[in-house]
Amino acid sequence: MDHFIYTAASGAREVLLAQAVNSHNLANVSTPGFKADLVQAESRYLVGAGEETRVFGALRDQGVDFSAGTMQTTGRDLDVAIVGDGWMAVRGPDGTEGLTRRGDLRVDPFGQLTNGAGQQVFGNDGPIALPPFSTLTIGTDGTVSIVPIGGRPDNQVAIDRIKLVNPPAASLEKGPEGLLRLGPGVESVADAAVRLTPGALEGSNVNSVSAMVKMIELAREYETHVRMMKIGQELDSSSAELMSLQ
Repeated sequence: MDHFIYTAASGAREVLLAQAVNSHNLANVSTPGFKADLVQAESRYLVGAGEETRVFGALRDQGVDFSAGTMQTTGRDLDVAIVGDGWMAVRGPDGTEGLTRRGDLRVDPFGQLTNGAGQQVFGNDGPIALPPFSTLTIGTDGTVSIVPIGGRPDNQVAIDRIKLVNPPAASLEKGPEGLLRLGPGVESVADAAVRLTPGALEGSNVNSVSAMVKMIELAREYETHVRMMKIGQELDSSSAELMSLQ
């Protein structure tokens, strides 16, 4: 009977983990540039003498859906969307470099260029810091230009260039803060071929309808596993009663 209970309990655990990932994706359906998390499960045999008949479900891997989100024209000067493949380098919570496609940029009170999540955008030599300016524009190649206060509108000064990279997707891993990071031994190198579209944003690649349907399916799967555990408990109780009668 422990085979039956163990299989049902392990299956319920993995369904809960998959539901958590799906809920996280659904919560970020409106986050610009968000890439959905993926989970894969497989059957594994319990290791140990005499335990080979016990099989349980386990998450094999948690990957990332790198498909592009819908491009939305906003008309806002500081909104940028990456065209095709590529990533924007930003500063993560731990101070190291992370990659994102979130392009809702803004200038914080300290004059630093950040995105909507408050992450500092990297340029050629670290976070981009801007002097006082009257207008700010971002070119298709990531060049950040300003018109100094009191300067003529046609007198633009290039301050820095947003660091745009395009590493192999297989070398990227998603961190808990939602940023993509390069695997061990892989260096982040600026790629001049990556281009931006000013005045536009890439939306999340999460399909809200599909995520809702998946949530219902996972809830039903969990109920099935719980029902199996209850049936196993009832069978075990019935067996114990028969043995007590003997």
